[in-house]
Amino acid sequence: MDSGSVRRFPLPMGRRKAIFPAAMESQSDHIRPRLEKREKLIDKGIDPYGGRFDVSESIATARANPTSDREVRLAGRVLSHRDMGKSLFADLKDSTAKIQIYVKKQDIGDEQFDLFKNFIDPGDIIGVTGKLFTTHAGELTVKVETVTLLSKSIQPLPKEWYGLKDVETRLRQRYLDLILNDNVRQTFVIRSRVVSEIRKFLDARGFMEVETPMMQPIAGGAAAKPFRTHHEALNINLFLRVAPELYLKRLLVGGFERVYEINRNFRNEGISRRHNPEFTMLEVYQAYGDYETMMDLTQGLIVSVAESIADSLLIKRQDGHEIDLTPPWRRVTYNDLIEERIGKDWFTLAPEERRSRAANMGVEFPPNAPDYEVTNAIFEKTIEPTLMNPTFVTHLPAELVVLAKPNKLDPSVVDVFELVINGQEIAPAYSELNDPVLQRVRLLMQAKGHDEKLDEDFLLALEHGMPPAGGMGMGIDRLVMMLTGAESIRDVILFPLLRPNP
Repeated sequence: MDSGSVRRFPLPMGRRKAIFPAAMESQSDHIRPRLEKREKLIDKGIDPYGGRFDVSESIATARANPTSDREVRLAGRVLSHRDMGKSLFADLKDSTAKIQIYVKKQDIGDEQFDLFKNFIDPGDIIGVTGKLFTTHAGELTVKVETVTLLSKSIQPLPKEWYGLKDVETRLRQRYLDLILNDNVRQTFVIRSRVVSEIRKFLDARGFMEVETPMMQPIAGGAAAKPFRTHHEALNINLFLRVAPELYLKRLLVGGFERVYEINRNFRNEGISRRHNPEFTMLEVYQAYGDYETMMDLTQGLIVSVAESIADSLLIKRQDGHEIDLTPPWRRVTYNDLIEERIGKDWFTLAPEERRSRAANMGVEFPPNAPDYEVTNAIFEKTIEPTLMNPTFVTHLPAELVVLAKPNKLDPSVVDVFELVINGQEIAPAYSELNDPVLQRVRLLMQAKGHDEKLDEDFLLALEHGMPPAGGMGMGIDRLVMMLTGAESIRDVILFPLLRPNP
């Protein structure tokens, strides 16, 4: 590293020596040598944390154009360091790919070679300039002409990543997971592309993306336990939203006929393979549509995303089985599916007989659960997990979805569907209830015994007239799980909520 490729800066010696020796004494053997190297670099007037470095291209782009003797300027993290005496090889990795670099003393000079050999470790971030060539073994390599240290890594990378089997350690130190596990990195690249493709699909169909409040005076739009907070200036209690639905419907009243939002919801409930308290949802509303409009939209959206991301409608699961997204997708009523799986006599049984049979099946439910919740517990525990290929389960009991329109032929059910793929609900949707009188009755029934306040502002909006509409919510995390084959929601959320370290 000559003076033209390093950043030199003054730092008062007394101040530097006062800061680091005590820390170095307390560190383990694998950290202390790196801190010492940091000190020596500073003594030489070299900034161990560099500055701006203009790259000519990504490593993936360089690999795609392997013209011999082509000049490149690349930056990334050193993953390995193989000393050959008067030359050395290293692997350099950026966000796109990895490439081998070759550093030869004769090419870069004594000072730079000495500094690279003695001061750069795996984990350090560097910038290099040089020319591409291919080794006798057929490996594309950069013959380095200059090296710039951009960030000195004090903590070494794990030598045996596959030996780090503690899942929580990988999640707590997600940055290491991303550095060393290409499959993990690719999952989050896919996640980003999924969201981008969703926006592209909806924008092309005239939908407008909007944002609605994350902090709400009343937690509405879903039956879920909210997180509570307090605003000091106004001295009011607020809730982190459990759903954006009631605000998006206000926009339908206001004349926006096609709207969608992609954002976070928060539910103060349990953590499991399928649940994280903070998760990402897409909600879409289309005036003058209904639940069947949403079926067509949802099917088209997921097919479009799958074709763009996976280039196939056959999605492989980790167990080797495939999910077939080829349309048209099955449509079956909730009651028909219950009878198909549990027995034709299910809805003719007395409520106590249903409770007894459910208990014999090992299905748990609260002692005071109403009859419809017993049936729904059976659906969620024994039927939903078996639905691998896309299935629109339609016409659920009215008590389960208080914001949906009753079916005109059978008011005991509502015009709604739950899309189940890969054994879990991906997207519920329904014909939106726009009768303010009936909506008030429904909300009062839901709030009974739960000490919940009615959202009078939402009801006031409905009283001004909301057009008939279809609405759909889609769990982005679960969609990405399905498309990538991930077994846990924690595998598709960069920083899932974890228990505090003991």
